[in-house]
Amino acid sequence: MLSQNQIKHITALKVKKFREEQRQFIAEGHKLVLDLLGSEFNIAGIYASAEWIIENLPEIRKKNIPVFETLPREMERISSLSTPSPVLAVINLPLSNHQIDTSPHSLTGKLTLALDDIRDPGNLGTIIRIADWFGISTVLCSESCVDTYNPKVVQATMGSIVRVNVIRCNLIDVLTRISATGNEPCSADHLPVYGTFLEGESLFLQPLSNYGIIVIGNESRGISAELIPFITQKLYIPSFGTPGAGKAESLNASIATAIICAEFRRKSEKNS
Repeated sequence: MLSQNQIKHITALKVKKFREEQRQFIAEGHKLVLDLLGSEFNIAGIYASAEWIIENLPEIRKKNIPVFETLPREMERISSLSTPSPVLAVINLPLSNHQIDTSPHSLTGKLTLALDDIRDPGNLGTIIRIADWFGISTVLCSESCVDTYNPKVVQATMGSIVRVNVIRCNLIDVLTRISATGNEPCSADHLPVYGTFLEGESLFLQPLSNYGIIVIGNESRGISAELIPFITQKLYIPSFGTPGAGKAESLNASIATAIICAEFRRKSEKNS
């Protein structure tokens, strides 16, 4: 059985303030926990049913992780899910973003997503999963984005959080450094910055690079006015709805991201 202190500690990690204070977050689900077990994340403890522990004991022993048998009624108390899974892990937060390189040279030669004020946990988690699917290894999050380690974000990544480097940073500072590199190989001329706008050029008709930064704007307001001067190519996802018959006004941020990434990769494949 779990102690009241254990239950209180895990439950508190559902709140951002306590995640930051304790430098820990939670993850739930068989596949997600197994992905974390096979990653460089440091797991502080695993809380699981007796059956799950027995089935996965070899993997747990490889890393000498503390394991606590958890009864169904206890799992209901600590879980963030409407239907609790048989396993929950408490993970230590990785190093501070201040120690992560966001210099122009670190972003060259590859596609990078830059998320501007994404507020919905499901959207952020899904975008991280989309990045993983399309081979995008770095996602930059503005400081106003929803917390990366919000339980709903972690859950929505479906394990992709272990394979995608998610960096919380000041996007203006990062894009300023790229624009200020003059004639260096990382200059804006060599590292395009894409963004989607209603007045942009059709995504499907424009030549697209297989490297650069793709800025994804806020769910309701789009890309911030402060970031627009850094955009070197404005793109638009055209609608194919029947004129005058009524149609959707916009796309969900994660769906738009998937369409954009798919088109970038399609053209990259076609040109290779």
